[in-house]
Amino acid sequence: MRKAFITGTAGFIGFHLARHLLAHGWQVAGYDGMTDYYDVALKRKRHAILLQTPGFAATEAMLEDVAALDAAVDAFRPDVIIHLAAQAGVRYSLENPRSYVSANVVGTFNVMEAARRLAVGHLLMASTSSIYGANEDMPFRETDKADGQLTIYAATKKATESMGHAYAHLWNLPTTMFRFFTVYGTWGRPDLAYFKFVDAILNDRPIDIYNHGEMWRDFTCVDDLVEAIRLLIDAAPVRPAPGEAIPEGDSLSKDAPFRIVNIGNSDKVKLLDFVAAIEEVLGRKAIRTYLPMQKGDVPATWADASLLKRLTGYAPKTDLRDGMRDFVAWYRDYYGT
Repeated sequence: MRKAFITGTAGFIGFHLARHLLAHGWQVAGYDGMTDYYDVALKRKRHAILLQTPGFAATEAMLEDVAALDAAVDAFRPDVIIHLAAQAGVRYSLENPRSYVSANVVGTFNVMEAARRLAVGHLLMASTSSIYGANEDMPFRETDKADGQLTIYAATKKATESMGHAYAHLWNLPTTMFRFFTVYGTWGRPDLAYFKFVDAILNDRPIDIYNHGEMWRDFTCVDDLVEAIRLLIDAAPVRPAPGEAIPEGDSLSKDAPFRIVNIGNSDKVKLLDFVAAIEEVLGRKAIRTYLPMQKGDVPATWADASLLKRLTGYAPKTDLRDGMRDFVAWYRDYYGT
């Protein structure tokens, strides 16, 4: 039985990935700090569901706790490590930037050290579309230069990409970084826009629409995302031989077994169309408050996910309305509305 050590299993994406791998016969060890950035009861419910499945065990500790992290990894001896845990949230990084450096940079370094020490077959780590920052050429490609991050959150994720490349080079550690694009779905984070929109509309509260609605996002269903990650596990990068040509459009490093992969729906959707889709699913109109652009935000994100397709044969495909119907059904059931 294959073994995956996943950080952030009480989180939105980590929960879905752990459940997905368990359903495919993996043994999974979870690791989560249960921070109170949002409702801890939701996190505990996710873990409780996973703990009902044979093959899952979890450790509750912070990434910065080296002793706890090392003990958990050493006891499990995973084949792969999938690092999803992080201090998330673009807007919260304006209020508490120190927490991002601690969790995202120091915590990720600790995970990389554990992966190096155990010489795991593949280290996979989450990055973000926020990496592309001020880039205006779209769709975003992994080979695009991305040095214009606009928030501390994005900057810490760019730092982890650079650290990952260095470790892949120094220790021949196969490493894949995936950049997520606006993930949504059941068991989501209450701080995410789609969650807040549904909650507000059902409770007759106004929703805030920034940049007066002139924003575009590449919405990616979490079910598609975790299937892409599962398939990428078996697409570990290999350091190219001297003089070996790297295929055009492949982000594989010439100096290390290291690759960056976009995971997105490859479909740019206007924010106002997204709101309209939610209204259609709910059968209710939103009370809209139009506001200027928030500090650190970007007007558009849009993934070129052709490298993902080339590596795995898979492309995210869930229609936005279908994905939102699933979320609304979950929300109504969870909150009893």
